[in-house]
Amino acid sequence: MGLTQVKLATFALILLPIFTLPAAINAYAETSAGEESKTRSTPKAEVAITEHSIKLNGDRVSYKAIAGETILKDDKGEPLASIFSISYLRTKVKDARKRPVTFVFNGGPGSASLWLHMGLFGPQRVILPGDASDDGAAPYSLVANEYSMLDESDLVFIDPVGTGFSRALGENKGEDFWGVKEDAKSIAEFMRRWLIEHGRWNSPKYLAGESYGTARAAALVDELQGGWTDISINGVMLISSILDFSHARYQPGNNQPYIGFLPTMAATAFYHNKVSKQDKALGLEAFVQQAREFAIKDYALALLQGSRLDAASYASTRQSLARFTGLTEHYLDRVNLRVSGSRYTKQLLRDQDLTVGRLDSRFTGVDYDSGGERSDNDPSGYGIDGAYTTAIHEYLYQDLNVKITRPFNVLSIDVNRGWNWNISGKQMHYVNVAPYLGKAQRENKDFRIFVANGYYDFATPFFATENTFADNGIDNSRVTMSYYKAGHMMYIEPESLKQLAKDIRHFYHAQNDKTKG
Repeated sequence: MGLTQVKLATFALILLPIFTLPAAINAYAETSAGEESKTRSTPKAEVAITEHSIKLNGDRVSYKAIAGETILKDDKGEPLASIFSISYLRTKVKDARKRPVTFVFNGGPGSASLWLHMGLFGPQRVILPGDASDDGAAPYSLVANEYSMLDESDLVFIDPVGTGFSRALGENKGEDFWGVKEDAKSIAEFMRRWLIEHGRWNSPKYLAGESYGTARAAALVDELQGGWTDISINGVMLISSILDFSHARYQPGNNQPYIGFLPTMAATAFYHNKVSKQDKALGLEAFVQQAREFAIKDYALALLQGSRLDAASYASTRQSLARFTGLTEHYLDRVNLRVSGSRYTKQLLRDQDLTVGRLDSRFTGVDYDSGGERSDNDPSGYGIDGAYTTAIHEYLYQDLNVKITRPFNVLSIDVNRGWNWNISGKQMHYVNVAPYLGKAQRENKDFRIFVANGYYDFATPFFATENTFADNGIDNSRVTMSYYKAGHMMYIEPESLKQLAKDIRHFYHAQNDKTKG
């Protein structure tokens, strides 16, 4: 997920749209820079092609990078939108058609794909301090990414309309593409054209999304596999997942977030030494497991009872809640046993005049007002955004020879605020795209799911994800859950990056050994 302006990150996990793109987006797209425009109103697609190589797992991997625009058109040949993407295609392979291809995007909604690109999957990555400290100012280090997945799969990084260089064209507006369904339709059409242009319809196909990008992946699977002209997907990689938004919406009468966030609070209290010596001695995983058990049993039952909870049970719940959160029983009384994530990040280290991060609670920052209820900004946002923003610009213009000069939107507030969350045509309080994954499994025997979770993630808490996957018709025998001692973007922490890359490779190998070129 993106976060140049981290206040946006506070609500960058909301979604819910539906509608049909102008005049149906089932037409075609143009990606070749030399292709003649069919109509006077169609702009020329800007495309840059460069050749590179990188050493991965002991092998020298040669590849072609294609950075440019794809023009989506309606059924009359009129331009709808320009989608900017960066494709990496390995060269010197026996049969590229059998080689996997992975379509990668971030979330927001409103974020470009630079985070997964420059942090995990791509051939270059930016180096951050490994101790959850601020990234400071330029110069930053951009190095060959020894953890890139380019030896396993070709990679396509997609910036949805309104992010990166992507934009609506002609009389169309960005809002026409900003929504759960609208977004899925446009990305599905981009993928269809990409497969045609590169002759890859018979390649294994994967989706990789982060944050809202995981909801996008679920909606996209439903769009791709929902009819007789299926584009069947081999698997999805969900990095910091959020599929059911009832788990992230603090509203009266909805206790799901309090339950789902509690183990993340326990992990955070553990990290910042706000737990007892006895609990510290248990180790992080064991302490978090006890927090899980308390959250789903005694705590959930107490919240469900509401004012019917007797005094003894209330006192017992309050005591356990203090143990796992590191907060005082006095404070927990004041909030009626219900602590929101935003309040927690402000309250935990208030005695030290520090705020902990939302995207990654290992980070700490100083606010103007230490006594306030909300943080000024997210320390784990401004702790990394300078490095990533600089890295993508340096890389686009210096390495990929991109000539586009209009602003590159790292994270768009307009997209986020303009998002249409309605997926049913009816008024809804919460979006839940998790059932799409269960449906995809039932209708595709090869469809598998990988989920990466950060212990210190207050944007998409891991226990809320576990609760989502325990329901919604999902076959968990085809789901791999992995955990990392980091936050929302776990790949910024060196050991977590190493383990995450290993886990993703294992996910590829489970299906793809026979298809590698």
